Amino acid sequence: MKVLFCTREYPPNVYGGAGVHVEYLARELSQLMHVEVRCFGDQHQQTEQLQVLGFKADPLSQPNTRAELAPIFATLNTCIQMNGGMMNADIVHCHTWYAQFAGILSKLCYGTPLVVTTHSLEPLRPWKREQLGRGYDASSWIEKTAIEMADAVIAVSQETKQDVLKYFNVDEKKISVIYNGIDLEEYNVTNETSALDKFGINKTKPFVLFVGRITRQKGIIHLVNAIKYINSDTQVVLCAGAPDTEDIGREMKLSVETVQQSRNNVIWIPEMVSKKEVIQLYSHAAVFCCPSIYEPFGIINIEAMACKTAVVASSVGGIKEVVVDGETGILVPLEQEKTAPFEASNPDKFSRDLAAGINKLMADENLRKTMGANGRARVESYFDWKAIAKQTESLYKTILSHDKR
Repeated sequence: MKVLFCTREYPPNVYGGAGVHVEYLARELSQLMHVEVRCFGDQHQQTEQLQVLGFKADPLSQPNTRAELAPIFATLNTCIQMNGGMMNADIVHCHTWYAQFAGILSKLCYGTPLVVTTHSLEPLRPWKREQLGRGYDASSWIEKTAIEMADAVIAVSQETKQDVLKYFNVDEKKISVIYNGIDLEEYNVTNETSALDKFGINKTKPFVLFVGRITRQKGIIHLVNAIKYINSDTQVVLCAGAPDTEDIGREMKLSVETVQQSRNNVIWIPEMVSKKEVIQLYSHAAVFCCPSIYEPFGIINIEAMACKTAVVASSVGGIKEVVVDGETGILVPLEQEKTAPFEASNPDKFSRDLAAGINKLMADENLRKTMGANGRARVESYFDWKAIAKQTESLYKTILSHDKR
């Protein structure tokens, strides 16, 4: 069997959970079958079982193209390029809307069965219009078309499965829930502290950690607004880069600078750090905070849990299937606007509640250690990539057996 992954992200060009997912799933599946990855970039790798080929997302040459639409046209152009050359895969498996147009073309032009993993859903990310303008309508159409024509849809959580059924015309029998996973050997507690020294983190003081992109979805502004309610002797480390838009980047900068005026233990790392560095940050953090307002799964939580760090997270989406409230961390309810879903109806209350969860754990070292140990045990039991790869292989075999009938 041979599977072709179509994806925007693949190392070294990884900025989100979908890229992490693709990297590890491709690696584990290549132990079971031939895997080809076609991605955005200039990657070129070849082993016996795994081939990686990058395609540059070249902008259109026409002058005066509207700035917010240029990325859409470049994305579509790249997806067309992905369908050139030899197409000899038994299955095409697409990750995120950026690469789904490649899967649509592959199914139409070559008749290859299509699998789509729903890492997130455009109807639940309305703030993307800030970034894409009317291009958001195009990305939504691509996603809807791909999901509804797919031979199988993988939802990364039970909650995401329900969202797919709510927003798309898909037979429930075509939807399988397969969780994200983690490399249990790589993501483990480390005693190394070079990253803490590099970023000026006081190793004698406990700190709460955020890791993620600067985007509405990740709720980073709510955590920044919570800092004034967090005990003043708690360090706050914000590992946050790659803003979705210039506006949210400026909002983040202003918000952080404002809190830094009143306390000197808020450290902002405005970049996407290396894997080795982030594992050090997870390992030495007293608490990890995930304030997302929308999260189909939340792979960052299992990364923190694997490093035995207690978690304070918003009780939304797939996070509720990852973090066990009172056992591996604290879940914080998010009251959402009825007229504007995925916006906090009372932002200050949400920020106060995040701070209360963080303060509770900061005040109880034994509770943090217990939750950290429980978190590691849960990750080992439910989120091993090897088991997830076998589940995915089984789905491929089922599709191909039906296709031959």
